[in-house]
Amino acid sequence: MNDLVEKNMEHRYPLLEQIDSPGDLKKLKIEELVMVSKELRQFIIDSLANNPGHFGASLGVVELTVALHYAYDTPFDKIVWDVGHQAYGHKILTGRRDQFHTNRKFKGISGFPKMDESEYDAFGVGHSSTSISAALGIAVSDKQKGIKRNVAAVIGDGSMTGGMAFEGLNNAGIKNTDLLVILNDNNISIDPSVGALKEYLVDITTSRTYNKFKNDMWKLLGKINKIAPHAREYAQKLENGLKSTMLHQSNLFEAMNFRYFGPIDGHDVVHVARLLEDMKGIPGPKLLHVLTKKGKGFKQAELNQTKYHAPGRFNKETGEILSVNIDLAQPPQYQDVFGHTILELALRNEKIVGITPAMPTGCSLKIMMDEMPERTFDVGIAEQHAVTFSAGLASQGMIPFCNIYSSFMQRAYDQVIHDVALQKLNVVFCLDRGGLVGADGPTHHGAYDLSFMRCVPNMVVAAPMDEIELRNMMYTAQLGKYGPFSIRYPRGRGSHTDWKKPFEEIVPGKARKITEGSDIAVLSIGYAGNMVQEALSKLKSTNMSFAHYDMRFVKPLDELLLHSIFKKYDKIITVEDGCLKGGFGSAVVEFMCDNTYTAQVKRLGIPDEFIEQGSQEELYKVCGFDSDSIITAIRSMVKPGILFNVG
Repeated sequence: MNDLVEKNMEHRYPLLEQIDSPGDLKKLKIEELVMVSKELRQFIIDSLANNPGHFGASLGVVELTVALHYAYDTPFDKIVWDVGHQAYGHKILTGRRDQFHTNRKFKGISGFPKMDESEYDAFGVGHSSTSISAALGIAVSDKQKGIKRNVAAVIGDGSMTGGMAFEGLNNAGIKNTDLLVILNDNNISIDPSVGALKEYLVDITTSRTYNKFKNDMWKLLGKINKIAPHAREYAQKLENGLKSTMLHQSNLFEAMNFRYFGPIDGHDVVHVARLLEDMKGIPGPKLLHVLTKKGKGFKQAELNQTKYHAPGRFNKETGEILSVNIDLAQPPQYQDVFGHTILELALRNEKIVGITPAMPTGCSLKIMMDEMPERTFDVGIAEQHAVTFSAGLASQGMIPFCNIYSSFMQRAYDQVIHDVALQKLNVVFCLDRGGLVGADGPTHHGAYDLSFMRCVPNMVVAAPMDEIELRNMMYTAQLGKYGPFSIRYPRGRGSHTDWKKPFEEIVPGKARKITEGSDIAVLSIGYAGNMVQEALSKLKSTNMSFAHYDMRFVKPLDELLLHSIFKKYDKIITVEDGCLKGGFGSAVVEFMCDNTYTAQVKRLGIPDEFIEQGSQEELYKVCGFDSDSIITAIRSMVKPGILFNVG
């Protein structure tokens, strides 16, 4: 542990510093869990103020986390966290307190639960709605092996909007397996939750007549249970009979064969711990509905839950978010270029609509949503639905811009092929966070979209090198001439402050020459072209020159240009911020083979492995396509004795 953390521990966390594992937590009296929760919350605030991460979600489940590890015998008992945004407290209580300052950093601990990081991480996560299915798999395996233990899935109400969560519930209900689903209901994921499920949960939560009856009856039966052990079991039948009368509709979860408990105050740690202990002896699938507040204990995070989901560095005393760069003239983020551009295009073209699966702020569709709420749709965490919903809109002549993070688009691949491409529908896929995203790590890197999109018939696959190109590709896609259209762009800022140029059509399959050269040709796709330009600007040679081509499209390729390149150059380098297997470089090599050209081709990009977290710059270097690595690749292709300077 570093000295600063150790000093803080001595003065601010007298109980937390004694907890190196859940076993240490169990040594405390149940009443002391209140103070442990207070210290754990403060530790998270202190840590994340200077080491940014997912803030509000972990604050909201502090008491639930403490109660779970107090009542359960982890790691033998299994806790599966959904997404993992809320698992920081879990990490701190399970032996990673002293390493927490490395959270999300290069070669540090992951920002998400990860099986090979800790035995307490029962299942690796990062994408939403997976916890119930995974926990059910663990529980069924236990049943097959005759293992008796507790298995819990902790899922937020936002993640519950994902179809996979209902698939898991549906299957768990018929398996009659011992499984606890804890529904962490705070009415928000990253942006506020949407849809009929949200209204249903509100209805359950606010049905005071039923909930008062249930709570009073449960407390009474708890006392009777000591005399008559099966009292609660018999009372469940009476309760079910009264429930449909007191609620406006029958309980959805009990209709799926889950025993429903709650809703309860998720910030009453003693009550939650006792209830979890009581529920361990109840067989079959169970759902505990827990009400929490995202950002609990930090005023600004409670008041602005979306902004403080992952706020970056902030002042822990005032809550002020500290900007890393206060230069107001800096280039915009790519997501904001998308947000302003789609609004600009929608004002011109009444057929344009915007769709996002629960990320209106993250992808900046909210810019259009605020101006045109009737033409923008947040469909919840439901990528498959988002794509087929877009296909339905396109079938009737609308032009949907379906904005999904690259790593989340993987979840809707069948819909892309079957519902969009097969029918040649003009859906525009805007894939935010294409390439290496940085601190979120392997669950969020957009490494595969160039590969999996380019093999789909009828699909245009584009990647802009800068903000101006992004605008022009969006403009081109909405012209209605090119069918399914995929545009991927990176996380982070661009390079232009004067990016709002008049729109120009870019014909698919038309590349552009950036730099003239005669000895080696460097072909890039998308944002990686900026690293090529940086590399070439460092190279000063007296007798060699290097051409740079921004290909702009992986599909269709600019075949006329490629013919001229292979006729002129026998040394070619391809650079991409995507996986090398099946990616842009592979497409160039395929072209070379199909047309019987011979050349020395070196491909730079993401290797065939999962890349861990770190800054984008660190990861570009690890993968070998930062500017210095490009220079190294060029050097390796130069004949011995040729001299050039780098400066």
